[in-house]
Amino acid sequence: MTAIYEYPHVVTAEDIDELGHAGNYHYVKWTQHAAIAHSAANGWPTQRYFDLGAGWVVRSHKILFLKPAFEGDELIIKTWVASARSASSVRKYEIGKPGGEILAKAETEWAFVNYSKQRPTRIPEELTECFEISEGP
Repeated sequence: MTAIYEYPHVVTAEDIDELGHAGNYHYVKWTQHAAIAHSAANGWPTQRYFDLGAGWVVRSHKILFLKPAFEGDELIIKTWVASARSASSVRKYEIGKPGGEILAKAETEWAFVNYSKQRPTRIPEELTECFEISEGP
């Protein structure tokens, strides 16, 4: 079980917007990719959620942009579960460079939803025991 997961990403030409730096919406994409990879690393790949008939959907997302990212930048997206309740959790992120410079901080509130009913459902114990609550790096 990995409490703080590190997801690598190299900023590509496709990530760059008309201002010459990584577009804001790409940060959201990177955090989602990091969350999915962290889940898979802890034994919960996407297919396991489909088999269960329930999974995570975003309720809210917040990003604090500190510095821009540019094409070719090597990034590390650190992510961890900061809190969990019966049918929701908060996941936090730091998007930075390998040397420690932080470019952005983000937070996502996730709801655990039954796919067929499209309603929140209790997070099963078999899932909660695979993730440690962390205060972050």
